[in-house]
Amino acid sequence: MSAAPLLDVRDLSVAFRQGGALHTVVDRVSFRLERGQSLALVGESGSGKSVTAQSLVRLLPYPAASHPSGEILFKGHDVLKMSDARLRDMRGAGVTMVFQEPMTSLNPLHTIERQIGEIIALHRNRVGSIRERVVALLEEVGIADPTSRLSAYPHQLSGGQRQRVMIAMALANRPDLFIADEPTTALDVTVQAQILSLLKDLQAKLDMALLFITHDLGIVRKIAGDVAVMQRGRIVEAGKTAEVFANPQHPYTRMLLAAEPKGPPPTLDTRAPAVLTAENMRVWFPIKRGFLRRTIGHVKAVDGVSLTVREGQTVGVVGESGSGKTTLGLAILRLIRSEGAVAYLGRGLQGLSRKRMRPFRRDMQIVFQDPYGSLSPRMSVAEIVEEGLIAQRSPLDAAGRREAVARALADTGVDPASMDRYPHEFSGGQRQRIAIARAMALDPKFVVLDEPTSALDMSVQAQIVDLLRELQQRRSLAYLFISHDLKVVRALASEIIVMRRGVVVESGPAEEVFSAPRSDYTRALFSAAFALEAEPSDIVSQ
Repeated sequence: MSAAPLLDVRDLSVAFRQGGALHTVVDRVSFRLERGQSLALVGESGSGKSVTAQSLVRLLPYPAASHPSGEILFKGHDVLKMSDARLRDMRGAGVTMVFQEPMTSLNPLHTIERQIGEIIALHRNRVGSIRERVVALLEEVGIADPTSRLSAYPHQLSGGQRQRVMIAMALANRPDLFIADEPTTALDVTVQAQILSLLKDLQAKLDMALLFITHDLGIVRKIAGDVAVMQRGRIVEAGKTAEVFANPQHPYTRMLLAAEPKGPPPTLDTRAPAVLTAENMRVWFPIKRGFLRRTIGHVKAVDGVSLTVREGQTVGVVGESGSGKTTLGLAILRLIRSEGAVAYLGRGLQGLSRKRMRPFRRDMQIVFQDPYGSLSPRMSVAEIVEEGLIAQRSPLDAAGRREAVARALADTGVDPASMDRYPHEFSGGQRQRIAIARAMALDPKFVVLDEPTSALDMSVQAQIVDLLRELQQRRSLAYLFISHDLKVVRALASEIIVMRRGVVVESGPAEEVFSAPRSDYTRALFSAAFALEAEPSDIVSQ
């Protein structure tokens, strides 16, 4: 008789109670995971991937969520019947999980050292110094100069660095099963490759099972030996990754494999007026030490960057996490202190007071990287999208504002009938679309898009790219598009700026930069990005 698998999920169903009725979101899902095996759950946003994963460690909000059927057997024990004490022992030591949004998973009031050290101490894993273990874990996940980062707080790290801290916390006690829910969403392509390699190495070293949830099929090819495709709460196809990708049987699987942003960016009209110009932008953060907190140096997050964005144009900003991309966008919008000249339609913005900046806020919008952190959990979607209209003293009455909210949601692929629901009731991809709708509701002229497709599955990425193009053409919008996804940048941007450590290492027309990059750094960045598009046969041999 064969030994029981590490994880055995049998006919699992998950239902949420809404308005007195039960709505099934996961329907009789079954799969197994052996030690050392890697399985990827893929599918569109809202297909039930994350709900399935959270059920494995009982993280769903009870009693609002229930399991009408099924068993979850971990090492032969049913997780759904475990006592609270046994469940606590299993979490973090036997099974561990990395969530999609690192900023909301990390405590903003505690240092990185305390948060990782707490995981080690809670599970009584006291072999050696906890500080030494924390430093070693940060080194494993690619944090540069980890000792200097021990006293940092989450807001002082880039999105990619925060995600790496989350992975370090998950690996602290060397779990038997590692659940990764979009663990590379916030990471640039070079670090994605490093993290994927790290997870595969640790999996082999620890004989660890890996359940990988992602919308990026290129990553699935790289990391998972097996794949299960979910649609509307059901697994519609499963098997060896190479076989499924080479010969998909289900129409939905074929659609996912074919879905990616396509087509060239809009042609740049050099005669179009400049909507936004920035010259010699600098954002330096002081480094303070000692009892008196004297400044001993600066972190040059943005150092001498200049750019012009014309009407109807998209300028793409690419680079590794921590290169200064997001900081540049925030500085241009005057959301953080900076030096240098910024002009909107020829009007200088530097030095304006908050009150004098207010008229420009409607025309200059931003879509943030973390949709959950930027949406208030205490406000309905209608209130979130409507808030900007109220703040900018829109002449519309309440009925008119609600109609404007419905149009904005429909434009971004969100059902207007759901506008009275709250952010936690939507998937990560749906929340990102709500964030885009909030920006577009104000009919802006210049939009900073900070990783607007990072949380979206491949099919919705293509839809959002088409939407952004259509909005740009119809409204003559100017975009500053910040992203680590070079396929999306290539489909949207007519000009590219490549940043590293706060400075521009290369810039120019997108077609020229993609076809013949001059900088060694740019070539390495592109090489890492397109390596993730390897064929399934290449993965099997690695």
